[in-house]
Amino acid sequence: MAIPLLNYSPVTQNSRVQGYEIPGDDQPKIYSTQNILSSTDIDDLIGAAYRQIFFHAFKSDREPFLESQLRSNQITVRDFVRGLLLSDTYNRAFYGMNSNYRYVEQTVQRALGRDVFNKQETLAWSIIVASKGNASFIDAVLSSEEYLDNFGDDILPYQRRRVLPTRSAGELPFNIKSPRYDEYYRSILGFPRPVFQSSIRRFIPQEQQPKPGSPALFMDMVRGMSNSQPLPSQRVSAVGVNFRSGVPYRKVDFPINDPVAAAAVEKAKQGA
Repeated sequence: MAIPLLNYSPVTQNSRVQGYEIPGDDQPKIYSTQNILSSTDIDDLIGAAYRQIFFHAFKSDREPFLESQLRSNQITVRDFVRGLLLSDTYNRAFYGMNSNYRYVEQTVQRALGRDVFNKQETLAWSIIVASKGNASFIDAVLSSEEYLDNFGDDILPYQRRRVLPTRSAGELPFNIKSPRYDEYYRSILGFPRPVFQSSIRRFIPQEQQPKPGSPALFMDMVRGMSNSQPLPSQRVSAVGVNFRSGVPYRKVDFPINDPVAAAAVEKAKQGA
């Protein structure tokens, strides 16, 4: 016998308070099939659905069959959301990589657009997951009175009342507050990974960057020349150097008519 859903007391959250402010740029955009005017609008709705459920969908994560059914009005937005929550991507990345408690928190955030009220609600839905299975849990969430009152069959779920007029900053988005993997699986996968830079990059405005031909472009070359060490001088001993062999000698082959010069030349030959 399956255990019924336990009773839990809801707490006051922003999502439970009716808003009376005028919608602006800070308010989330509501996607619905009731105001579809072109094929671009249905593409935007499908893209928003992937961002809401998966946060980001690669080409291999998309569900072309569900998209085709939604485009042809064969299924509602609620059916499309149910197909994404039961897809292999969601089961592998969320259900398979987290505990039942964390999986319940992430599913409630994406399907109901709010955080879980307390631990009692997390425990109640976790018992449904453990006793009836994942598909029954998804059907119970999407068939709940809260989902039907806020989204119905045509409105795509969104994070409700994230930004309030009295606050300077709104609540964190669900994908940042509750990442896909918990701390245990993040440590197994090896992220976040610290990145160390060997050099510090500094931003230089364009008007302060040196122009072509500026001496500043050659400062690195000058610093490199000034830092270089001079070559050591070589010490050569003059003891074994034959200076006479190093002096070029020119032999005179033409005849000398002057007898005094001829005698001097002959004497120089004998001396050499």
